[in-house]
Amino acid sequence: MMLQLLAAVSLVSAAAPSESGTLLRQMAETRNFNLGRPMAVGITPDEETVLFLRGSPASGVSSLFAFDVATGGTRELLTPERVIAGAEETLSPQKRARRERMRASGGSFTSYALSRDGQKVLLTLSGKLYAVERGSGKVTQLNAGEGVIDPQFSPDGKQVAYVRDNDVFRVELATNKERQITRGGTPERTHGLAELVAQEEMYRFTGYWWSPDAKHIAYAEADTSGVEKLNLVDPASPEQDAQPFAYPRPGKPNAKVRLFVVPVAGGPAKEVRWDAEKYPYMATVRWSKGGPLTLLVQNRAQTEEVLLAADPRTGQTRPLLVERDDAWLSLNQDFPEWLEDGSGFLWSTERNGASEVELRRADGSLARSLVKPGSGFQMLVNYLPKEDVLYFLGGPNPTERYLWRVKGGGEPERVTSGGPALEGAAVSGRGGLMVITTEGPTRLRRAYVHRSDGTRLGELPSVAREPPIQPRFELRQVGPERFWTAIIRPQNFKPGVKLPVIVDIYGAAYPTVYQSMAMNLIPQWMADHGFIVVKLDGRGTALRDRAWERKIKFGFADVLDDQIAALRALAAEVPEMDLTRVGIEGWSHGGYMSALAALSRPDVFKAAFAGAPVVDWRDYDSHLSERYLGLPEEHPEAYEKNSLLTYVKADKPIGKLLLVHGTFDDNVFFAHTLKLSDALFRAGKPHEVLPLRGSSHMLVDPVVSERVWARLMRHFQENL
Repeated sequence: MMLQLLAAVSLVSAAAPSESGTLLRQMAETRNFNLGRPMAVGITPDEETVLFLRGSPASGVSSLFAFDVATGGTRELLTPERVIAGAEETLSPQKRARRERMRASGGSFTSYALSRDGQKVLLTLSGKLYAVERGSGKVTQLNAGEGVIDPQFSPDGKQVAYVRDNDVFRVELATNKERQITRGGTPERTHGLAELVAQEEMYRFTGYWWSPDAKHIAYAEADTSGVEKLNLVDPASPEQDAQPFAYPRPGKPNAKVRLFVVPVAGGPAKEVRWDAEKYPYMATVRWSKGGPLTLLVQNRAQTEEVLLAADPRTGQTRPLLVERDDAWLSLNQDFPEWLEDGSGFLWSTERNGASEVELRRADGSLARSLVKPGSGFQMLVNYLPKEDVLYFLGGPNPTERYLWRVKGGGEPERVTSGGPALEGAAVSGRGGLMVITTEGPTRLRRAYVHRSDGTRLGELPSVAREPPIQPRFELRQVGPERFWTAIIRPQNFKPGVKLPVIVDIYGAAYPTVYQSMAMNLIPQWMADHGFIVVKLDGRGTALRDRAWERKIKFGFADVLDDQIAALRALAAEVPEMDLTRVGIEGWSHGGYMSALAALSRPDVFKAAFAGAPVVDWRDYDSHLSERYLGLPEEHPEAYEKNSLLTYVKADKPIGKLLLVHGTFDDNVFFAHTLKLSDALFRAGKPHEVLPLRGSSHMLVDPVVSERVWARLMRHFQENL
């Protein structure tokens, strides 16, 4: 589902109330005050230029900019208007769905690719493909047709590959001539595209890979002919045909994925073979300089995986390493990362109790540990083999995130100082230049350019508007379990005055408690209506250790006990929290948790707002549901226990429940809310349903989001 905070943040980012000039209206106009801030930062190989995208403060149309390292100046390289001369952007259904999976919104340039030598930039706009020469500024529309998906430079920078009409094509830049690489692709048997669960749950968004010498392409064939088809229908437009959607549910057939290698100059494709019956998931593929064609495959239960090296000439594979976990294995698409000299690769594991980065030899054997368990590793930024220096993002405190440097497998040291903050980073290939983004409890995201010795060279200029308010929040750890919590008070808070409480929840796997101004603007807006808003990260949330995360195996519903325990422990320290008037709200997995709270614990949660809730995990996608709840034929009791329908009883009271759901949601289908509403109706339980016509899982229409937030607040004002 990418059941994650982003689903909730997407709702936040477009929200606005009906009154002009309020916080939510400004957030709608500025996409959560992100418009006008640098994004998609890239450093050129010569370390002379930093590229980034940026729009105006009130426009989603982003242009490409360049920051000159020598002078500190910034100039605009390319605008969408220059490319398409004012024509409106159009997207194919596949392109639109891919943006949804990647949680990307807005028109214009949403990403770009830089050739390995840094001299050329690749951009997609309105389904067309453009190459830009940085030196001259020349823009060439490539002869690639329309509907291009996932364009990539070849390693030598002389060609561009992409997917169109379910097959892989390439264009030679010198001649601008298109050649077809694969043939026979259909909507049910795609070539070069990642299937639904790969995009949604594995975070693998591509389905083809260039060879290092640019002479071959490996591509995935995803056969969904045996996958159950669910239909997307707009009930308000019965004259329109239903859109069938291959959607694998737990215990039912998944897409059959195979990997092939084909010469780009033409010739037969060679299939790469492994035991696909035992390991049906192709989670990761790498084909980089110094390393063999490498793929990571998992069993369906996601408790065992094998990293394989493939011979593209014969299609034979050999194992490099095997990982096992009794609960599940977490995927990290940063790995494996092969060293250019071919001597080995970096690997991430939780085998020793927490995230760890290892250096493995070329045969897969362990050389040594580079980042020890307990360091709080989250994301790989760069590894410099000659210096034996590894940069990563993370840290021991899950509410903060910093750039760290480890030399020789020793103790991590922070690259920056100060805080609290949430940092992001890009480090150049040679390691001499870095761009560090930072935000914190009193500031939104800024981006700074540094030398590796810490010297600041300048800031990537922002033209974004700043929020008119400063969130009033604090973080605490409470209870014997030391739950991380956030408490947001009204701006006019008076000590000693009892206030109703709203729990802002996501639940399972993804934390919500961060040292972040951006993530607490909407909670502050809610608090200023006369509430205390709290966030409570219970068992299962990431960024602590393996055991903490695995405590939710077979038990999504058990997380509610942690919410109640943390709520009571926090109230013992904050007496202004009135626990006789508690509401709860969330979207996606948070919608599931909110509905569960109203159905199973109305003694605690008097009112709930449940947005796009998963009602029955047997109706959600196979990869996520089976990871946490097991295979339904082996653990039917887990699916029964964690279904909201189990808690609908005619003789049991429920809290005041408002269900909100987009009718065109292809992630958590609208049928979830309809099933729950039907069960509640038959059990004689009053509730409300707000269908959002034509909306998907992300609410991108500002008017819709505006009304949703207004309705949420009215629900809590009336019932708390």
